[in-house]
Amino acid sequence: MLTHTHGLTPRRYVQVVTAFFLLFLLVLGIAPLIGPTSVNLMKALSSDIPFAENVDANILFVARFPRILLGALTGGALAISGAVLQALLRNDLAAPFTLGISSGASLGAVIAIALNLNFMFLGFSSVPIAAFLGALGAMLLVFSLVKTRHGDFPTGVLLLAGVTANFFFASLVMFIHYLSDFTQSFQIVRWMMGGLDITSYETVWSILPLVLIGFCGLLYIARDLNLISAGVHSAQSRGVDVKRTQKLAFVLASLTTGTVVATSGPIGFVGLIVPHMVRLVIGPDLRLLIPASFFFGASFLILCDSFGRTFIAPVEIPVGVITALLGGPFFVWLLKRQR
Repeated sequence: MLTHTHGLTPRRYVQVVTAFFLLFLLVLGIAPLIGPTSVNLMKALSSDIPFAENVDANILFVARFPRILLGALTGGALAISGAVLQALLRNDLAAPFTLGISSGASLGAVIAIALNLNFMFLGFSSVPIAAFLGALGAMLLVFSLVKTRHGDFPTGVLLLAGVTANFFFASLVMFIHYLSDFTQSFQIVRWMMGGLDITSYETVWSILPLVLIGFCGLLYIARDLNLISAGVHSAQSRGVDVKRTQKLAFVLASLTTGTVVATSGPIGFVGLIVPHMVRLVIGPDLRLLIPASFFFGASFLILCDSFGRTFIAPVEIPVGVITALLGGPFFVWLLKRQR
């Protein structure tokens, strides 16, 4: 329930979320029309031409729109995970990949590629399944290393354990990559770049429930997360179950990240760039920051992918390369700003 504390009124909440949602709808409407092949929208929506013979409709609804929806879910999930982790770890440089989730997913995918695993389960192929299991295993490993006898998750130690896990998993990925043949090596490199180029509506619908669970769960505990980010003792004095809230937030953020990374590959810096850009505009209140970051993160990744599809068409630049090129200078700016 919204209150009038800390300057957040129901009116402001609706105005801000609506503004970011309208921006997302604008990007969602424009992006399908962007590409190396022009699309006649009237022809694509025409009912006079059979869908199988309607080239414009196939380009719009089969080739582009599911890819854009996957980009929206991926960008939104990474953005809200970054916003929550930055608040919990009280570190502006925290991102969804800080806890080793990305490198764990990469290790799982690389193992599946190196072993030539080829099976389907619930509509997913072997590589995304292995990547999700790798992300889940990385999360369990990091939490088991950090958890104290009293059930605490010290944020400083958690950050250090995540960075250590990142390096360890990355070294295993390089070792397997070195032992792979040429075909496997190409698949590994391509997956590690991150991309939205291979998708379908089934993929989008299959990851949508997990992303929505993560979004709704984090939004539900946003008020408690605000209090924890201001100080653990202050939050405890106001009746917040700090251990339970921290654990739930880390698990939801990690599983949300692992879900989208398993499908799209390790797309970096979205969870670092988007929360900071949104926070500069609307402030740090997570009750407002989480939905705004979701819609802006979705719009941001859709635009990055649209640029990658058209910049040197017909060759496509993986969206992970685009976000890395943007994230490097942003990371430097953030460091200088902190200093």
